[in-house]
Amino acid sequence: MQQFPYIFFLGIGGIGMSALARWFQANGHQVSGYDKTETPLTLALQAEGIAVHYADAVENIPLAIREHKAETLVVLTPAIPAASLEWAWLREQGYDIRKRSQVLGVLTQGRPTIAVAGTHGKTTTSSMVAHLLHHAGLDAGAFLGGIAVNLGSNLLLPQSPTAPVVVEADEYDRSFLTLHPDVAIVTSTDADHLDIYGEQSALIDSFCQFVSQIKPGGTLLLNHTADARVAAAVPPGTRVLRYGLTAEQGPDLFAENITAEGHQFHFDLHGPQGVVHELKMAIPGFHNVENMLAAAAAAQLFGLRETQLTEAVAAYRGVKRRFEFIVTGPAKVYVDDYAHHPREIEAFLRSLRALYPEKRVRVIFQPHLFTRTRDFAEGFSQSLSLADEVVLLDIYPARELPLPGVTSAMLLESITASAKSLQTKEEVLENAKNNATFDILATVGAGDIDTLVPQLKRLLTDSETVQYKV
Repeated sequence: MQQFPYIFFLGIGGIGMSALARWFQANGHQVSGYDKTETPLTLALQAEGIAVHYADAVENIPLAIREHKAETLVVLTPAIPAASLEWAWLREQGYDIRKRSQVLGVLTQGRPTIAVAGTHGKTTTSSMVAHLLHHAGLDAGAFLGGIAVNLGSNLLLPQSPTAPVVVEADEYDRSFLTLHPDVAIVTSTDADHLDIYGEQSALIDSFCQFVSQIKPGGTLLLNHTADARVAAAVPPGTRVLRYGLTAEQGPDLFAENITAEGHQFHFDLHGPQGVVHELKMAIPGFHNVENMLAAAAAAQLFGLRETQLTEAVAAYRGVKRRFEFIVTGPAKVYVDDYAHHPREIEAFLRSLRALYPEKRVRVIFQPHLFTRTRDFAEGFSQSLSLADEVVLLDIYPARELPLPGVTSAMLLESITASAKSLQTKEEVLENAKNNATFDILATVGAGDIDTLVPQLKRLLTDSETVQYKV
């Protein structure tokens, strides 16, 4: 990549794209980019010295990019629409344009790589691995799909060219097939991204190809829910460790004595290197216990000792928008989560119920993508029914155009919660203020529902609104 002193990102505000932008900036490249919307993430990039513009126009491409074609690498995210004016001009001019996944594949060549894949759980698990290694003082790098609270970033810079790197391996658009890991974690192979794959069998084929690319003598940590074909696709000599919450689910790696104490989950880890007793995890969720099992085993493969592991697990503080406690007051609790697949929503709500078994839960959910809403409508309705009250926002379209008949209303009829409604963001705020018939409030979704978080936080921490102070 040293042949490209100039790097231009189309879609620089994406969580994975911004990590790459930060890597290039830290390594002395002149970085700039376009995104359609100003966000806290793009503003952070600008504050770090990266030029970002928000109007899709050729004249907005920095002059240095237009004058140094041969020395410029253009990095593209699949979220950029084909009608993009800047993308069209860069193609016509013959720029070297590569997908984010291709660039990530190049950057990880020659380094020990831990790649975390799965249709859900990969951001949290990859952030856990990066944190465990970093907290133990090991030199490591990481490209993450979320802002790790401990790191305050989605990027961890390695200090040496031989340091291991942790990568979130995205199955969307078959992006993870550019990676050749030493250690791979597969957290799930549930159906998703059927707009790309068409059917789940094609998705499974892609996961099989991903694990077939594990380097000789490598290790696969495989969740017990994964399709059986994945384990059969590993190269000869690859070690396969199956993990789950119980010995029946994960004969090679499992937990015992799981208890919830406040927001903490305590458990014993049983793995290939023996038992690690009384791990204390500050973030809640049975699914996060599973995630930590895989992360801890991966970290042990890179030399973490028991005392280092115990201390690092206790210090882990999660990822922004993954079971993130926004308000924890005596009368009301507010949690925000990125869940956007039925399995993720079910895991989130079951864990919330375990923490607050007698409390009334109001969930505000924003469906993400028309195709995902269409493909998993029944699953969304079933998982959301675990709440006492469900509020649905309109579908967040992201890269998609509307589909006839696919709306949030199609989920409402099958939801069995005692109260359910369609609301605008304005109505959500009004009801949080004047109709606070909940003990636990949760905002859930991968779209722009997070724009409600600071406003809801202000409402719930206003003593005149809900008669208490945090």
